[in-house]
Amino acid sequence: MSDVSDEDNEISFSIKFLGRVEVVRPDGMPILEEAAQSLKTPDRDSTDKAQKKSKVHLFLSMSGIDILENKTKYMLYSCPLSTVSFCAVLPSMPKVFGFVAKHPAADMYHCYLFQSKKFSHVLVSVIGDAFRASKKEEKLRGGGRDLIVEALRHKNKVLQRENAELKRRLAQHTN
Repeated sequence: MSDVSDEDNEISFSIKFLGRVEVVRPDGMPILEEAAQSLKTPDRDSTDKAQKKSKVHLFLSMSGIDILENKTKYMLYSCPLSTVSFCAVLPSMPKVFGFVAKHPAADMYHCYLFQSKKFSHVLVSVIGDAFRASKKEEKLRGGGRDLIVEALRHKNKVLQRENAELKRRLAQHTN
């Protein structure tokens, strides 16, 4: 089912990729249902539906989700975890799950849909855990930066006081 690599904390799954659909909102079960329905009824405008039901490797790490074509290992899509806004299993089709991610360069969202015979719920849970861990790490890093900035501000104030004291002493000696 999966491979875990200790050095880069990445996990991979071999699953069926049903397709990618542009969606109007970043979250909600209706969005996944609509995306799944649109894949069932292909239209002539979609270019992503050519990848329909191909076997892929889904790589999940703290930085993002990468979708690679199974045979060629060609990178189909890469979604930073910070762009993922929703992930769930479709109640109407328990083998199907998907996630919604914001396009990195444009103001649009895409729903990525997959099929797994046994592991849909597990995969959604793992993606959710990675997302939460990523957010937690981001906050810790941000908090660490805030502490560094605060420490530098304090050091600056101490040095300004010391400088003012030295200027005062220098003024006393020159008079």
